[in-house]
Amino acid sequence: MLDSLAQADLLRSQNLVGQEWSDARAGQRLAVTNPATGEVIASVPDSHAADAALAADAAAAAFPAWSRRTARERAQIIKRWHALILAHEADLARIISAEQGKPLHESTGEVRYGASYVEWFAEEATRICGDVIAEAVPGRKMLVIKEPVGVVAAITPWNFPLAMIARKIAPALAAGCTVVAKPAEDTPLTALALVWLAQQAGLPAGVLNIVTASREHTPAVVDSWLADPRVRKITFTGSTPVGKHLARESAGTLKKLSLELGGNAPFIVFDDADLDAAVDGLMAAKFRNGGQTCVCPNRVYVQDAVHDDFVQRLAARVQALHVGPATERAAQIGPMINARAVDKIDRHVQDAVAHGARVVTGGARVRSADGPHYYAPTVLVNATPAMALAGEETFGPVAPVFRFHGEEEVVRHANDTPFGLAAYFYSNDVRRIWRVAQALETGIVGINEGALASEAAPFGGVKESGYGREGSRHGLDDYMHTKYLCQGQLL
Repeated sequence: MLDSLAQADLLRSQNLVGQEWSDARAGQRLAVTNPATGEVIASVPDSHAADAALAADAAAAAFPAWSRRTARERAQIIKRWHALILAHEADLARIISAEQGKPLHESTGEVRYGASYVEWFAEEATRICGDVIAEAVPGRKMLVIKEPVGVVAAITPWNFPLAMIARKIAPALAAGCTVVAKPAEDTPLTALALVWLAQQAGLPAGVLNIVTASREHTPAVVDSWLADPRVRKITFTGSTPVGKHLARESAGTLKKLSLELGGNAPFIVFDDADLDAAVDGLMAAKFRNGGQTCVCPNRVYVQDAVHDDFVQRLAARVQALHVGPATERAAQIGPMINARAVDKIDRHVQDAVAHGARVVTGGARVRSADGPHYYAPTVLVNATPAMALAGEETFGPVAPVFRFHGEEEVVRHANDTPFGLAAYFYSNDVRRIWRVAQALETGIVGINEGALASEAAPFGGVKESGYGREGSRHGLDDYMHTKYLCQGQLL
C-alpha cells in the first residue's frame, strides 16, 4: 500500500527537531508493522530522553518569535497546512490504513476529520479576544488579554493517528505556542507525514518538533518533558493510568494539562425510541474503527418491551459486516491493532459467557490468511454488571446488551463507572430527553445520534475520563494564559 504513494516524501523515517530530520542520537530504530499481516513496513527512530531534550530546546528557542507573530500570520500558515493535508488526502489515508489497519474509506474520513480541526483553529486564531472591564476608579483602565502558555508537549494514541495529533497541534499553533510531539509507537508514520506537510506549509524551524519512540523508551521521552520547566503544557489522549501518572509528575512544575482518557460509554434504548434509528446509531458509534474508539459504546442498555426486537435487528446488521484488510474495498471491520488487543477482546467475551451471557453472533477470533489480528463483530445478550466488559473498555467490535426496566434504574447503571466521557440514548419523549441528558455523568451526550464528534463542538470528559476540551472555541483556552492589565493615573 505504501508503494503506491503519489508523494513519496510523505513517508518519513526520522525525527524532526528544529528544521532538521535526524535519527535518534543512540541510533536505535523502531519497526512499524502492518496489523493486518504483521509485516514490517517501515522503521523510525527509537528515541530516548536526550532526543526529547533536543526537541524541547528547539521549541523553547522558537517560542519568542512565533508567539510574537500576528494571529493572521499564524492563521495563514495553518491554512496552507490545511490545504496540503487535503491535497494529499489519498496518500495520508493509505499511510493510516497501512499502519493502523482501518478500512481505507474510514482512513479517508479520518483525514478529512483531522483537517477540519486544522481549518477550524486557523480561523479561531484571528478570533482570540480579551476584555475591557468597566472602570471601578476614574482614570484607571482594566484589561484582560490572552497569551500563549509556551511550549506544549502533545502525546497521542494509535487509534486515530492523524486526527488526534491534528486537534492538539492546530490549537497550540493557533494560540502562538510551539510544540514537541510524541505519537504512538504503533502508528508513527501518519504523524511524521502530517508534520512534514506542516513544514512544507512554511512553519518556522523549531515551532513543531516530533520524536518517535518504542513502548520501552516512551517513559524516558515523556518524563524528560515532564521535568522540563520550559514545557508549560501537556496534552494527552490515552489510558487513565497514564493520565494519572502525567498529572502526578507534572505537579513539580505545575504544568497545564489536557487529558482525554478512558471511557465506558453507555448506549441506552428506551421503549419509545425509533428502533431503526437506534440500530443505525449504534452501528455508527460501536463499529467504527472496529470498536477501537474512546467514545465507543461499551454497554448497550435496552428496555424490556423492545429488547428482543432490537437485538434481532442489531444482530442482522452486525452479522452482515465484512471483516478484512484495508486493501479490500468491501472491508468494514479491519484488524485490531495488535495481538494484545485481540487477547483482551477474547478474554472479555469468554468471561461474559462464563458469567451467563449468550453469543447471538460472532464471539470468536477470525482465522484469516491475511493475519491473526481479526475478531468477529459480536453481539452478546444477558450481560450483567458482574462481567469484566461492564467495567473495562473492550476496545473492540463487541456489543454486550443489558436488559433494563425503568429510567431511574438505567441512569443509575449508566453512571456506575469511574469514567465519564460519552453517553448515548434514544427516546422520543421530550421530557425524558432533558431529564436523562442532565442526569448522565459524562462530558458528551448523544441524543438520538450516534456520530458525536465535530470540530465545532467541545470534546472531553469528566470524572476519570479527564479534563480539558478539544475542538470548538473552548479548544484554545487550555493553550493560553489569561493576563490582567491595570493602568492608573490616566486622568
